This record gives sequence, C-alpha cells and structure tokens, in this order.
Amino acid sequence: MLYKYKAYIITLFVVLAFISMYFVTTLKFSFSFDQFFPKGDEDLEYYREYAKEFGTDDGYILIAVKNKPSIYDSAFLARFHDLAIAVRDVPHILKSQSLTTIKNPTKTPFGITLSPVLHYDEPFNYGQDSAIISGDSRFRYNLIDSTGIAVTIVAKTIEDIGIEDSRQLIDSLQKVINKYGFANNSHILGRAYFQKEIVDYQKIEMQKAFAISGLLVTFILGLIYRKWRGIVIAMASILLGLLIFLGYLGALGVELTVLSALYPIIMLIIGCSDVIHIFTKYTDELDRGHDKETAMNITIKEIGLATFITAFTTAIGFASLYTSRLETIQVFGIQAAIGVMIAFFTVILFTSSCLLYFDADQILKKSTESSIWIKWINKVDYLTRNKTKWIFSITALFLVVFGIGMSKISTNYNIGENLPTNTKVTNDFKYFEKDFAGFRPLDFAITIKNPAYTTDDYEVMSAVSKIEDYVKNNSEAKSVVSLATYYKSINKMEHGQRDSFYIFPDSIEFKSANVLLNKMPKNEISAFSNKSKTKTRISCRLSDIGAQNIKANGAKIDMWINQNIDTSMIEVKRTGTGLILDKNSEYVTKNLMQGLILSVLQIGLLMGLLFRSSRMLILALIPNFIPLLFTAALLGFLSIELEAGVAIIFSIVFGIAVDDTIHFLTRYNLFLKEGFDGPTSVTKTLHETGKAIIIASVILFAGFFTLVFSTHPPTFTVGVLIAVTILSALLSELFLLPVLLNKFMKIKPKENYK
Repeated sequence: MLYKYKAYIITLFVVLAFISMYFVTTLKFSFSFDQFFPKGDEDLEYYREYAKEFGTDDGYILIAVKNKPSIYDSAFLARFHDLAIAVRDVPHILKSQSLTTIKNPTKTPFGITLSPVLHYDEPFNYGQDSAIISGDSRFRYNLIDSTGIAVTIVAKTIEDIGIEDSRQLIDSLQKVINKYGFANNSHILGRAYFQKEIVDYQKIEMQKAFAISGLLVTFILGLIYRKWRGIVIAMASILLGLLIFLGYLGALGVELTVLSALYPIIMLIIGCSDVIHIFTKYTDELDRGHDKETAMNITIKEIGLATFITAFTTAIGFASLYTSRLETIQVFGIQAAIGVMIAFFTVILFTSSCLLYFDADQILKKSTESSIWIKWINKVDYLTRNKTKWIFSITALFLVVFGIGMSKISTNYNIGENLPTNTKVTNDFKYFEKDFAGFRPLDFAITIKNPAYTTDDYEVMSAVSKIEDYVKNNSEAKSVVSLATYYKSINKMEHGQRDSFYIFPDSIEFKSANVLLNKMPKNEISAFSNKSKTKTRISCRLSDIGAQNIKANGAKIDMWINQNIDTSMIEVKRTGTGLILDKNSEYVTKNLMQGLILSVLQIGLLMGLLFRSSRMLILALIPNFIPLLFTAALLGFLSIELEAGVAIIFSIVFGIAVDDTIHFLTRYNLFLKEGFDGPTSVTKTLHETGKAIIIASVILFAGFFTLVFSTHPPTFTVGVLIAVTILSALLSELFLLPVLLNKFMKIKPKENYK
C-alpha cells in the first residue's frame, strides 16, 4: 500500500512543509516568573487577592548608578536627578522615586513643610544629608548602597507587563541612561528587564541548539551511511519533522519558554533514532534478496510497530509532565509528546516513501566494519552468559552507591544559579544581590482583626514595629520597610536627627508622629496601607540563600509572631512572589513521583499488552529503573538542586530508556515464536538489534550532550544528566536485561511463548 501511494505521501509532506514555514514566522517567545508559579496553590490565590490592594511586588524597575569614590558630588547628583525625572516619561512607567526626589515632612516656625531628603544642589548640606540617609532603613540598601558609591531610581511599571511592552520600556530606558552618560556605570533589575533579556537569550539558545545538534546528527549519519542520498533522505526526514512541529506550535499560538531550547534536540535525535531503525532493517532486507516493496513491508511489519511503541512510550514520558503544578512544564511535556509522534509519523511515512525509490547500494555504502560489530556483540553475549554473578554483584554495588547519592538530594532552589551565565542580566542580578537588598521579595501581610483599631493606632503600629525589628535581626533580609519605619524616621527627626532616637516612638510621641506621617506624599504611604486602613504590610528583600533556607527562616519567624504578638488584634501572613516561587520545592518531589508512577503504569500496561507476560513485564522494567536511580544519585553527589526544571529529567529518561527495551524484547519475542530457546533468542536479538540500539543511544547521548554549550544552567544540567543517564541505560540494556532474561525466562526450543 505504501509503495502504491509513495508519490502522494511525499507531495503531502512537501505541502505541509510550506505551510509550516509560514507559521514558524509567527512563533512567539515569553518569560515571566509567573510561569513557575504552582497552579491551584492556596498561597498563590491569597497573593493575587493581596496584590489587588497593594500591587504586585515585582512590578518595578531598579536603575542603579555608580560614582566612585562617592555619590556626594554636585555634578554627578545633578545629572542623576535629571535622569530620575526623565525616567518618568519612559513608556509603561507610572511613577519613580530616588533620593533626589523624595521629601520628608519637617516642622518649621511656619508650620509643617516638605523638605528634600538629599539636597542635591546644596553641597554644604551633604554631610548632614549623608548622616540622615545612612541611618534610615527606608533608604539604606534600597536607594543607596552601604558604601555610598551607588544610588538607585525605583520606577513603578504597569501591572503584569507583557514582553512587547517590556521590550519598549527597556529599550527606551537604556536610551535615556545613555543620554545622561551613565551607560558604563549603571545596572538594571526588575520584571520587565528579565522578560526582555531572557526572551532574547531564549531565541539565541534555540538557534544554537538547532545548529549544533543538526551538525552533530549530520556528522553521525555521514559516518553511518556514507552515501549522499542516504544522508539527504535521513536529514530531510528529521528536519521536516522539526519544521512541521514548529509550524504546529506557531499555528496554535503556543509561546516558547526557557525549556524550548530542548525542542530542536528532542526532535532531531528522536527522529534520527527512528530513521536509523527503519534504515537499518530496510537495507538488511534488501541485502537478503527481497525486492523493495517486500523489504519495506517486512520493515513496517517488524520494525514499524516497535518504532511506534517506542515513540509512544517516549511521548508518555513527556506527557506525564502534565502532573506538574507548573503550567510551563505542563505545556512543554504535552507539546514535546506531540513532537515525538510527529517525528515518528514523518519517518514512517515520508522516509519510507523516499526509500522505496532507491536500492540498498544507492543509499548505504557497504562497510567492512561489520566484523568489528560482531566481535563486540559476541563479547557482550559471552559476558551475559558466563559472568552472571559478576553482573548481579556489580549492579547490587551500584544500587548501594545510588542510595547514598539519593540521600544527599536537596531542593534548596536558588534564583541566581538558574539565570544564564556570563550575561548582563545575571551580572546585574548579582550586583543588586551584593550591594543592595537583592531581588527576592517577601511581604508580611497584616490584617487588623479587631474593628476597634486601624493602622493609625499605636497598638497596631507597635506590633508592626516589633515584627519589623525581629525580621531585620533574625533573617537574611537587608531591607525591611513598613509604616513603623516611617515612624522611626520621624521620631529621629523630632529629636535632632540623633541616631539613638531611630526607634519607634512611645505612645505620647506617637500621636505627633502620626500627624507628620499623614502629611507625607500619598503615593508613598498608600504602598503600606489600604484605603480603609484595615490592612498594612512589611515589605522585605531577602538574600538569595535558597528556597529551603528561606522556608525554615520563615517558619521560625511565624513561630515568634504567634508567641509574641497579639494575634487576636492582627493576623500576619507571609506572602509575595518569592514565597510562591519557592513553593515549587514543596511540590517538585510529589509531582515527580506522580509523573513517574503514571508513566510507569501507562508504559507497563502497553508493554503488558505487547508481550502478554507479567514476568517479562517485570524483567523489562527493572533495567529501566537503574538509570533513574543513577540520575537521582548524580543529583545528590554533584549537589544539584532538585527543582522543577531539573525534575523533568526523570520522566524524559524513563520514556527514552524504555525504547531500547521494547526494540530488544520485540525481536526476542519474534525469535521465541520461531521456536528458538531463551538463550539462543537473546544471542540472536543482540546480533539483530545490538548495533541499532548502540548507535541510537550514542546519538541520543551526543544530542543531549550538546546542551553543555548552553549558558542556561538548568538546560545545561538537564542535557548533561540525560546524556550520561542514557549511557547508563544502554549498559543496563546490553548487560542486565539479557542476564535477567536468561536467568528467569526458562524457555525451551520450539515451546510456544505465552
């Protein structure tokens, strides 16, 4: 049937290619930390309600400008002030503030007036201004660094800013920074900046992944086939599958994320593996004297089903990622699963149709290396027959080592270590982490439970002050600001700016301070109190010490609050995007186990239906758990944090590793049905499929190993771990599986296999 319709099939795929070319041009990239928020989490829902009153805690841009040896230089501060004013006109920025624009209420003989915090145009006031600024928590680590050589502009952006608006904002902002001569002495931090820079980086990463893996696959195919027709057919099939897949993503409007760099590699190496199995069987049948139609019929019958099953099991591995709470991983898993099936159907239809036009000697050069392969396979066969105890002993030893490694696994997720290396966005992140308060936000949402109180009452603000002081002294927070911070600043001002009075005022002085507080600019105070004055907040910036450490620290703070604060008057709850992002560490292990169990059950059911033997099913699964344990051990020994981006390895590895098992057992099953005994069937299977399995595994290894060129740490980690795990799967397949079959499948000659 395929022989009859081959021209129509090729024409159909050519049409699909042209359609896909158009939709590829519509592909869009996206990045946001929101993509890594766990769906359905109660803390996420709370934060969204909280943000409706206080705004999101990541809707800002920080611009730090340095001036050595000190910012207290009139010419520098004049230019900086002009920049701070100009920033307000940048598209999608709503408001901004800096030391040169903030004013405090001050008592004078003529009443209360607003006075600049930093008199940038009055150098004779710099000494006094410096003393006030350096001793105030509102400014230190937020608007000025601890050494006094850098100041920042804090700009509020529109909520939930998208990629196009982010690009326009950052491009305009950089032009303004350049205009005032700060291009070489500035750093930027914020959501819009992350979006713009990382999306640009994603595009480069995807192009690089495609180029490197494409060259690698072409090189390997050249070594195997050595005839230009064979290489062209193979590469055309693989690239066509990738093109159709990307066109499909474009047509659906699927946005590409940081995981998208894996798509070209997945499509290229999975497609290459399918091509090799079809190519190898087809040319073998031609060498046996069959005509092209008969050879292809045999290939589709004996290899087509096995290739479909392996593609389907790989797709199941990816699809199991849907159990993740992260939408970006769910989408990646489902789309990768569809991509694997697109690659399969492209090979089984397009490649097979193309092959029917050529004889074996036109697409494959005769090699003198077959004797080498036979020698290697014979050696493997000898070891599995005669060194059974050694293989079992080595396996047991490795299992012990794997257990030790697994005990060291940590989920202490760190933002900085997951940003692209040697890029400006990462360098800027590290700068703010070191010299300012950093990026990780954490808020303490405070709701007044007793209707007799408001945020203007001493009792409420006194409790807020106590919490603020405890958090400042018992956490990794460099910046802790609340309404209580303003009261401390006012109290210090009321006592001649003496540092010893930077404390929360007593109940008598509180009333006077409250009058001054309400004279402050509304846009400052509104960030810390809702309109009804029934809710307030403590805003913190934490050092990037890792999710588990921050969680433990937060639990300690919660315990202190419950023991030392009147919780019948106020309710205190930790919230913010940092806390939501860190919650992935709580879900990652659970989601990982759910995905793996689902994947094992589905693949196990499929293999059970295929081989109709519970014993063979168990024996087939054992060698495929070894690579998973190996991967887990590597995470522990190499101190790689188990976070959401890394956890996808396990489902991918299991789906890919089981492919070789299916190819092996399919041939083993056929030899049993032909009447051979168990050990003979194993030997013949090794000779029949060993070469293809080894070549396919080497291609998979090399394909994923190309990710070592990635500057994105999670992508680098995923690539290297999958690559080395595939090698462990190959060894398990070649040595452990034959031993298990010979040991536990006692099948005599000509015995019907059931």
